[in-house]
Amino acid sequence: MIILHHCMSARSFRPLWMLEELGLPYKLKMHDFPPRLREKDYLQVNNLGTIPALTDGEVFMTESVAMCQYLAAVYSEKNLDVLSSDLGFSDYINYLHFGEATLTFPQTLILRYKYFEVEERRNIQVAEDYAKWFLSRLKSLEGKLSGKEFISADRFTAADISIGYALMLASHLGLSEKFKPEVSRYWKSLALREAYQRALLVQEKAAKEQGISAVPSPNIR
Repeated sequence: MIILHHCMSARSFRPLWMLEELGLPYKLKMHDFPPRLREKDYLQVNNLGTIPALTDGEVFMTESVAMCQYLAAVYSEKNLDVLSSDLGFSDYINYLHFGEATLTFPQTLILRYKYFEVEERRNIQVAEDYAKWFLSRLKSLEGKLSGKEFISADRFTAADISIGYALMLASHLGLSEKFKPEVSRYWKSLALREAYQRALLVQEKAAKEQGISAVPSPNIR
């Protein structure tokens, strides 16, 4: 049984969305954010104290994009995965990691300096600078998505989930209003996928059943 440790709408939403796309059985363990401060026992699961954490038998992983790549490769060859021999492989690998390294990273700094730090350490200028940084990096998507439904291989893959989460986070931060037309169209299409919608409902249901706040952290939409 796959076990995914998850906080509401955190990076762990990527593998949650993947699991719903794949239709795999799994157990979702919910935590209040950040678990390293709120649940000391969680350090026995993941000594880094970070979310996500995933186990699949003897497999243990802590990186959300790596989880997506693993699940695609192991459970959906030639479906959500793209093989090295396939056309679109380079775009697949590039944008799989682009979603985290280039698009999610600046948003974590927005979250930190606008919401998570104690009042005296918050810095609106830093948050605004990294919001601009994030939006400028969407230029790569705007050109790549022109006339296309998906980012690589002419089909939905794990790379779309990686990028889709970054765009989801941007919508929570109020940045989606500044998306250019192609990115906006792409995000709206991803958000209509049945597996994405199921993942939203699953995390909310699991949070309520496990006594965890069902409101994403920070409390923004």
